[in-house]
Amino acid sequence: MKIASFWKKEDEEKIRCELCPHKCLIKEDAAGICGVRKNIKGTLQSLVWGKAIATNVDPIEKKPLFHFHPGSYSYSIATVGCNFKCKFCQNSDISQYPAETGSVAGLDILPEKIVSEAISHNCRSISYTYTEPTIYMEYALDTARLAKEKGLLNVFVTNGYTSIEIIKNELKGSIDAANIDLKSFSDTFYRKLCSARLAPVLDAIKTYFESGIWIELTTLIIPGENDSPEELKQIAQFIKSISPDIPWHISRYHPQYKYTTAPPTPVKTLETAMEIGLSEGLKYVYPGNIPGHTGENTYCPKCKTRIIGRMGFYVTENSIKNAKCPKCSSAIAGRF
Repeated sequence: MKIASFWKKEDEEKIRCELCPHKCLIKEDAAGICGVRKNIKGTLQSLVWGKAIATNVDPIEKKPLFHFHPGSYSYSIATVGCNFKCKFCQNSDISQYPAETGSVAGLDILPEKIVSEAISHNCRSISYTYTEPTIYMEYALDTARLAKEKGLLNVFVTNGYTSIEIIKNELKGSIDAANIDLKSFSDTFYRKLCSARLAPVLDAIKTYFESGIWIELTTLIIPGENDSPEELKQIAQFIKSISPDIPWHISRYHPQYKYTTAPPTPVKTLETAMEIGLSEGLKYVYPGNIPGHTGENTYCPKCKTRIIGRMGFYVTENSIKNAKCPKCSSAIAGRF
């Protein structure tokens, strides 16, 4: 355990966690919604600092980030816990572990060890991923600052449910890129399927962008829930209102965890979403979870030349030079 940051005492028995928009009011000997921040004798403690449940070397494309040092590798870590309760969670075995078991699991791995492992595996970055990095913010930030000193980059893969002040004051300058889930453009969807709200996610996306952090967005398309052309158009319009350069990943759903009523997303639905995104003025729209689809590749928005070829999570070619198309010299958005 480690004393947490981002909280205040409300009275002798209760603590207000200010880490995310839930703003949990936590009684003595109780934990917040995430299950890993606990009021112990009037002090908020992080139960997962230095306690990783997963470590892996991943292609950066797996995050997914397609415009952030493509073809590089990222040392990826996670702890148990999450501030969402997504019924369709693809990593529920670790994200919902505290809620399901009432306990915390993981191996003791200090930030120094994570950084040294990333370097020894020739990784360009460290990714805080698999579960929601917001709930292990202190662990992530301590690691990210050490990583910066060693010349490594830092990546958040997040649901976007983080207090705006923390993005502005803590993540800015520490985190270089983020893939943010925009799960739906419906508050009802967020409340029903994630036990959260839409508006804070939209605010966070804007704040990440304004903070100079490279962002890409992901929407897992679930048949009958968030796949209508009207909603997909709303998402695309929102993204464009921030910047048409922001890549939008539209991923194929497969039945998972507590939500198994919908069938796998038809490929045609993703192709329709691609068409909608591009027709609304987005420059980069990618289908996910359908390896081999031509939409995985990056094409110059101006001359349509293929400039990055991909197969699944792996780059097969990259002809970008100085962040420009090699054929027409148009600028390609990203960090290369």
